[in-house]
Amino acid sequence: MIQCSLSNLSRYADLHPGFQKLTDFLSSHDLSQLPIGRTEIDGDALYINKVETELLSHEAQDLEVHRQYIDVHIPLSASEIIGWSPLQALREASSPYDDAKDFALYSQLAQVYTNITPGQCFVAFPEDAHAPIIGYGRLSKAIVKIKL
Repeated sequence: MIQCSLSNLSRYADLHPGFQKLTDFLSSHDLSQLPIGRTEIDGDALYINKVETELLSHEAQDLEVHRQYIDVHIPLSASEIIGWSPLQALREASSPYDDAKDFALYSQLAQVYTNITPGQCFVAFPEDAHAPIIGYGRLSKAIVKIKL
């Protein structure tokens, strides 16, 4: 798990080539101007899902994990709380891993919660169970998917 300023995301380019492609895209595009839905940067290898949603309570948001993609959560309109737990600390999945949808859900509270503000991002790797979109009100955000 990484939490950082978007301006520092390029420091992680050596972890995966998708990070450099993403920072190149961010340098020339305003995420707030993207349409709702999917914007492809590099086909299925790198794309952005922009959503507008109601924020949920800690108790209402399950932890999710992915095996095929790294997630980069970028709040655009407001702050967001994201929960985190190491995957190995979780009990049995409440919704087992679905390969076609690339996620499993765990209905337990996260070990740690952090506040992410516009201009920051939260990066979740396959070993990072995360519970995004927690808080009060509405949120516009970008969820970047980087294929492993």
